[in-house]
Amino acid sequence: MEKAKNNSMETKVTDFILLGLSHPPNLRTFLFLVFLVIYILTQLGNMLILLTVWADPQLHVRPMYILLGVLSFLDMWLSTVIVPRIILSFTPTSKAIQFGGCVAQLYSFHFLGSTQCFLYTLMAYDRYLAICRPLHYPVLMNGRLCTVLVAGAWGAGSIHGTIQATLTFRLPYCGPNQVDYFFCDIPAVLRLACADTTINELVTFVDIGVVAASCFLLILLSYANIVYAILQIHTADGRRKTFSTCGSHLTVVTVYYVPCIFIYLRPGSKSPLDGAVAVFYTVVTPLLNPLIYTLRNKEVKSALRKLAGGGGATK
Repeated sequence: MEKAKNNSMETKVTDFILLGLSHPPNLRTFLFLVFLVIYILTQLGNMLILLTVWADPQLHVRPMYILLGVLSFLDMWLSTVIVPRIILSFTPTSKAIQFGGCVAQLYSFHFLGSTQCFLYTLMAYDRYLAICRPLHYPVLMNGRLCTVLVAGAWGAGSIHGTIQATLTFRLPYCGPNQVDYFFCDIPAVLRLACADTTINELVTFVDIGVVAASCFLLILLSYANIVYAILQIHTADGRRKTFSTCGSHLTVVTVYYVPCIFIYLRPGSKSPLDGAVAVFYTVVTPLLNPLIYTLRNKEVKSALRKLAGGGGATK
């Protein structure tokens, strides 16, 4: 009898209902159009960066632009994992997502997000070498080594995503199945588990905290050395030109890490701000990255003009 009771208690949920973003009903059509436009612009902007880096022979062999191309590729996929589900939430269609689909979305998000985290660190290291060790830069950071480091970032991101998805979905889910969020993410899904989630919350806090904090500290260390090197430049024009090459990366890192810290380093939080903050780094940041790098980078703008004029292939 007891065994039958336990089996009944652990009846598995076959799908989840994503409740989406809270919004007034009269804004549904407007929000649908806003997120649709954001998604299209994100894909087009990042695709344009990829094509520009690939088409210009002066860019696609340089580590800085190899990393920028990988970032654009990640942003395209991160946006695809999240935004279409938000768009569907503003339509009359079913908001259900299959259990396997929820697992895949959570894994993909943390895989891509952590890979992006490692990539930002590599970009900071690349700028550190270029500015602080310019004579040794071609040896310390070449195309081949950059490719190996990027592969390592992808591998580490995959391991991180696997750990998070496995820990989250090893727990029993027996109902309710309504996820009070716009995608399957750890804090929202764990609230539906039919078991104690203390260990999961602790591991998530430590795992994501260690990854994010380590990357962030390495980035800060790189830029501390960069700032020191810039201050040694005697001319104001030289300082401004050198810092401009790093300003875009600093901007992107700031808008990525601050929201992540707000969401994941506050275990058990049910703040209504969580959804709005999550929209910023899952939806807005992938849109902003191409704009930030294009508007602040003269070489990218020059390559874009060549591409637009049919002169992408230079001698």
